[in-house]
Amino acid sequence: MITRITGKLVALNGVEAAIDIGAFEYEVSVPDLVRRQLQSRIGESISLRTIEYLDGNPQKGRLVPRMVGFLSDMEKEFFDMICSVDGVGVKKALNAMVRPVREVAVAIEEQDVTALAALPGIGPAMAERIVAKLRRKMAKFALMIGRDSPTAHEPESSVVSDAFQALIGLGHSHSDARELIEKVTQSKAKFKGVDELLLEIYRQNKTGG
Repeated sequence: MITRITGKLVALNGVEAAIDIGAFEYEVSVPDLVRRQLQSRIGESISLRTIEYLDGNPQKGRLVPRMVGFLSDMEKEFFDMICSVDGVGVKKALNAMVRPVREVAVAIEEQDVTALAALPGIGPAMAERIVAKLRRKMAKFALMIGRDSPTAHEPESSVVSDAFQALIGLGHSHSDARELIEKVTQSKAKFKGVDELLLEIYRQNKTGG
């Protein structure tokens, strides 16, 4: 299975990116939010995290292997979660990802069905299913900790997600919990555990920092 592809971006046609790697040119589907980030990089070397899937009708024996590409592990993980919702699938998720991950994650977390239903191909019923399945799994995406260097920050993402749930358990609203965590993490400080992060949040609140 191909999980990463690195090469020269030679063309970008709609949702298809053509990537030149030595003697081969690969076609990788990219969601619109990725396409917008790539459109100024034609001719440059790029690296995409990839998901492979089979497209077509298995009953007719017409299956074509395809790849979907993302610029970060966070985008890829978010896409996988959206695909896990009953009735979504790769193609629908690919078409729906037109807004930044953080923006969509906040809408899911806050149960904003209207905003989700406005995404291409989603609609109210699908939006309700997405909220029901994913609402409690959106903390790290809503905060987007580690989006610039996902592999280096994965432990921190887990700490932030756990701290978010702890704040909710203490009676904070989703928006309040996000605001408290964002305020502390703006300094790029490293927190080894949930207790450290929560202590810093309450220290800043106490001192008015």
